[in-house]
Amino acid sequence: MTTASGTQEVATEPSRAEARNGFDEINILWISEGMSCDGDSVSLTAAGQPAIEDLIQGLVPGLPKVNLHNKVLSPSLGGEDFLAPYRAAIRGELAPFILVIEGSIPNQNIIQGEGYWTSFGNDPGTGQPLTLNWWIDRLAPKAWAVVAAGTCATYGGIHAMAGNPTGCMGLADYLGWDFKSEGALPIVNVPGCPIQPENFMETLIWVLYHAAGAAPAPPLDHMLRPQWLFGKTVHEGCDRAAYYEQADFSKDYNSPKCQVKVGCWGPVVNCNVPKRGWMAGIGGCPNVGGICIGCTMPGFPDAFMPFMDEPAGGSLSSILIKPYGAVIRRLRGITNIAVNREPKWHHNKPVLTSGYDPHWRP
Repeated sequence: MTTASGTQEVATEPSRAEARNGFDEINILWISEGMSCDGDSVSLTAAGQPAIEDLIQGLVPGLPKVNLHNKVLSPSLGGEDFLAPYRAAIRGELAPFILVIEGSIPNQNIIQGEGYWTSFGNDPGTGQPLTLNWWIDRLAPKAWAVVAAGTCATYGGIHAMAGNPTGCMGLADYLGWDFKSEGALPIVNVPGCPIQPENFMETLIWVLYHAAGAAPAPPLDHMLRPQWLFGKTVHEGCDRAAYYEQADFSKDYNSPKCQVKVGCWGPVVNCNVPKRGWMAGIGGCPNVGGICIGCTMPGFPDAFMPFMDEPAGGSLSSILIKPYGAVIRRLRGITNIAVNREPKWHHNKPVLTSGYDPHWRP
């Protein structure tokens, strides 16, 4: 372009490295004072791809330096020493940070008079407990990203079931499903009761790469779950799925066959645990003889109870699959017998009977 003095300037595009707009250091403020059992924090310690230790020691290439504040994993002495970074974040003195919430969010508004459902530290001035809701109201608007860890935090879980006195809900119900963080991200929901450790770490790593300016925002589905982790059903990754196709169903929990008729909800539940395993690729509910009870789903537990009963649609679907399955099973059995025989020319006789014909020779 031409300047006021008449000289020519050439506009240049910034290089990819120069255009990078990320953070070199970031804090993770993890609050597990929601209504929960702390099982998600405990499960996190089983991650291995990468391990949480690798993350906080800076052993994952390309990530910002991570300062993790979690009561299960913290070397802090506790009390105000542990609360210091949380209070600093509220004052605007600790940024950027990722807020991780573990446990469902109670409804403080239904309490008439004094009392609270769950708290995290005390007010220095009054000495009164500070509720989880108080912290979320002040930290979430300042957070660069907000992550809900586990089904309790994502959709309410056990504490939000019908008849509960707490009015519990998931984080998106509390903050609003259209909530956007300082980093312009929606809430990132990683359900699981508890979280599958690799699922959570993989999601957190993606968010951190995004914070570093090295990756786009993680793709989420309509329930704010990572699409690549929760886009398939349990059934699609289950070792027992072929038995369903053949209408070969378990009558008890000792059988290796499909468990739909003894209470498994796998065909309709979004979860990758049978495919991924639980720890180091091993385990996962149907893989070890358990049924899927839908613990990653928004309707858990109410929509899946009673747990040991056949799912509502299981009876009809198993009836419809029976004629097809019986035919397929029989045909496969016939073919199996045929291919379980050696060819007749495998013998030690003096005559070659393989059909070998050297027709190209004179």
